[in-house]
Parts: sequence; structure tokens; C-alpha cells
Amino acid sequence: MKRYDFITLLGGAALLAFATFMCANMTAAAAAPLRIVAIGASNTHGWYVGNEGAYPAKLQALLRAKGIDAQVTNAGVPFETTGLMLRRIDKDVPDGTDIVILEPGGNDKRFLVPPQWRAANIAEMERRLQARSIQVIVYDEFIPLRYRTLDFIHLTHEGHAMIAAALLPRVMKILDRRRSDVPPRRNASRPAPAR
Repeated sequence: MKRYDFITLLGGAALLAFATFMCANMTAAAAAPLRIVAIGASNTHGWYVGNEGAYPAKLQALLRAKGIDAQVTNAGVPFETTGLMLRRIDKDVPDGTDIVILEPGGNDKRFLVPPQWRAANIAEMERRLQARSIQVIVYDEFIPLRYRTLDFIHLTHEGHAMIAAALLPRVMKILDRRRSDVPPRRNASRPAPAR
């Protein structure tokens, strides 16, 4: 075997090994579930409806119905203010999380936290998560009374379903944006364009 043939063969083997390694990594990444963490207080937790009736579980079901392998972790803690959420955000959002849904709720107002502190806490949570390359959806919308229980604070089953339905297009938009950021694969049956 000539030296040139040996070098060509060796280079081809190295290229094949590298391609196999890259394909295996891309397949593993594609097989990993979409990891979402929902941070909030009692409504995120599912006060009156339980964890399975709360919007994080309902969002997970909606995503799976669309064929998306999603794992939505409910990190809601009753009675919390945004200051307490901020204290636990790094601990409760593990590495590898793709999206955080932040539902700050109304406890700050109930516990007389100044609005500017609430805004600063929300901004700091967003900043910390984005620094970790985690997408953030802040759900801080007005919720009509018809979606609330008799205490006018907590959500009914319909209220949780409404929030999950409102969050679905926001999650899909992030997924679509991620898909468009991935360079398209070349079709193996067509030759690459000449340069």
C-alpha cells in the first residue's frame, strides 16, 4: 500500500468516526424531552385543583397531544412573593432546562410589596435564567373573575385550562424559533452546489 493511499484511508476512517459521533450526539439531543419548569405561587401549584389539574400539567398534555415530548415540572409554592421566588430560582431550575414559565401571581400586592420591588424581582429572575441560556415566558396577565374560585384568588379548572391554552402558542413560538436556528441538512441525493 502506498503512503498516499494509507493517508487517504486513514483520513476517511477519521471522517467516518467523526460523522458517526456527531450523528449520535444529534440523535441523543433530538430524543431528549423538552424541559419546562413553571415557577409561581399557589395558582401554579394548583391550589383547589391539585398538581394534575394545574396549568403546568395541562400544558404538558397539550404539548404531548401535538407530538412534543415535553416534561413540565411544577415548581409552584403557595403564599410566595416574587422575592421568595427569586431566592429559589437557581435551585428550582436545574441545568438542562429549556424554558421557564414565570407566573408571579398576586401575593406581592396582598403582602404589600411595593410594585417596583416586584418588577425588579421579575427582571432579575429573567436575567439569571437568560444568562443560563434558558428561555423565559412571563405570564402576568389579567385573569377574569369567571376563571377564579369563590375566594377570588385561586383558579378553577377552567382557569388553569385557559392559562395552558394561552401558553401553548408562546412555547410553540420558542420551539419554531429554535428549529429555524438549526442549519438545514443537505439532501444526500443532491450534490452540493459548486463554488
